[in-house]
Amino acid sequence: MRIGILDDARRAELLKRAILLGAEHEVSWLADSEAALAEQCAATVPDLVLVNVDLRSVDGLAATRQLVRDARSAVLVTVVGHADPARVFEAIGHGALDAVALNDAADVAGIAAVLLPKIAAMARWIGKSSAKGAAPASVADDRDATCHRLIAIGASAGGPAALSVVLGGLPRTLPASVVVVQHLGEDFTEGVAEWLQRNTTLEVRVAREGDRPAAGTVLVAGGNDHLILKSAGRLGYTAEPRDKIYRPSIDVFFESVCRLWRGSAVGVLLTGMGRDGAQGLHALRAQGFHTIAQDEATCAVYGMPKAAAALNAAVDILPLDRIAGRIGEAATARVRARRR
Repeated sequence: MRIGILDDARRAELLKRAILLGAEHEVSWLADSEAALAEQCAATVPDLVLVNVDLRSVDGLAATRQLVRDARSAVLVTVVGHADPARVFEAIGHGALDAVALNDAADVAGIAAVLLPKIAAMARWIGKSSAKGAAPASVADDRDATCHRLIAIGASAGGPAALSVVLGGLPRTLPASVVVVQHLGEDFTEGVAEWLQRNTTLEVRVAREGDRPAAGTVLVAGGNDHLILKSAGRLGYTAEPRDKIYRPSIDVFFESVCRLWRGSAVGVLLTGMGRDGAQGLHALRAQGFHTIAQDEATCAVYGMPKAAAALNAAVDILPLDRIAGRIGEAATARVRARRR
């Protein structure tokens, strides 16, 4: 995979040396200024660009937006030390696919140990974004659990910003629980929950093993395992299926809702690259649940919702600012009977 690096000269050289320890990758260019970035992108458009959003000589957020929108490159945000989580989430809001935390004191081997697995995952993500997911492993049923209304939301690139709009538009008295699966490295899941909390009156926290979805609470998938319903009323994590490119996977969670949730549900698929969530949203609609996809005009990256639209998986395809209102209408509607 061809990789570009936007960082200061010293750190860019360290990153380059770390990347080249993985023989399957090549570093196309290094840039440490806006002029250098423009010149390099005009000559070569890499598959992936590592962007330090805290680089003083460049507006990292504007660079991310430019790379995603104009150069059509995937962006991995690099964070050194204790960066402001809000800037990371804002970069993802502009279309960055993920973020990785690096230790500024680490040597080349130490950087490679953290960076290369992330790049390998990104390479599979970029190269196989049209691949269909395998069926998730079966899990135990629990028909005695209390049933109520569930809002299941999936998001990827551009997701944090989109989620803040959707969650910010939901009332504190929402008679439904909300579960969010956002593609984001485990180093940032606590931070994204705290950041989303600033923009909504609902309670937001990272989902824990054994949690029960509760009305007025937003549970965010954390870590690199898949969040699923392990019974009709309890959440948990599983490493299976291990071959999923996206971890946590939106499809895996949506499909667990199809198998085990006994109340009403609304499935929502927001901005993101690839196809994750499209098959799961289709399965939710086939079960009689209401489904919503974000429209092209308001997506930072029109990948996952586009795939859902192609499958006719969404009952509603809506601009971002109308999704919360539609969720509220669907969540308070009479519970529909599920198809068997």
